[in-house]
Amino acid sequence: MNEVFRALADPTRRGLLDELLRQDGQTLSELSNRLTMTRFGVMKHLRILEDAGLVVTRKEGREKLHFISAVPIQQLPEHWIDKYRGQSVSKSLDRSTEKSYEYYIKTTPERLWGAIIGQEQRWKYSFGVQVHTDWQVGSRYVGLPMSHPELRIFEGENLEVEPGVRLVQSYRALWSDEVKALGTSRVSWLIDRIEDTCRLTLLHDQLPQHPNSVVLYGGWPMLLSGLKTLLETGEMLTTPASIQYFGATNTDTSPINTVISATDTNSTSI
Repeated sequence: MNEVFRALADPTRRGLLDELLRQDGQTLSELSNRLTMTRFGVMKHLRILEDAGLVVTRKEGREKLHFISAVPIQQLPEHWIDKYRGQSVSKSLDRSTEKSYEYYIKTTPERLWGAIIGQEQRWKYSFGVQVHTDWQVGSRYVGLPMSHPELRIFEGENLEVEPGVRLVQSYRALWSDEVKALGTSRVSWLIDRIEDTCRLTLLHDQLPQHPNSVVLYGGWPMLLSGLKTLLETGEMLTTPASIQYFGATNTDTSPINTVISATDTNSTSI
């Protein structure tokens, strides 16, 4: 967090972030033209932002494009601000929190959207679970394991459905009495196209401030890594969760007979 605070302390660097927020994917020349300082000075500020993880770059021919990465800023409340909110607040189980994950995937918005909602692909990176719904706003959905469709792993409602752009759903875990007691949260899949790449941001918010809430979001990094691998290589990614649920390698793309216990509170979430 020290690098993030240092980067944000300077108004010029905050201004650069504002420029990238307004128009992502700008070159050094484009950013220099918008500031009353030398090209070398802008380059030094961008390097500090990169070191803090607030800016990422990609080569495009002879140019280097700069893109904003908001995840470190979104994590500031969790790592710094929340611990100063006061003892009475920190002990409250009613206060909600959020988790955000950002992945860059070399694919199109159409392919990424199809992998998110398509049953034939979803189970391959979602630990054998398919999502059943008509993908209409206001419709209910349910997550069912392929091998045991009588088990309801999670459920919710489609709140926003914009193909290739965003999917927002309420989310309630059902695999144990413990997670059922945590109530309903919200999951947002946000897709931004950057040339031939997609930036996928997954925001899991309205989470209860409860020691056990980690079981609701703990599986997202593995699931999203599996999604990225599947779209970029066509292969399934071997992760601790996939081994636990599948007992299979990342080259096995056939339906897998997996047993998911509805009462296993130690199982990885999602």
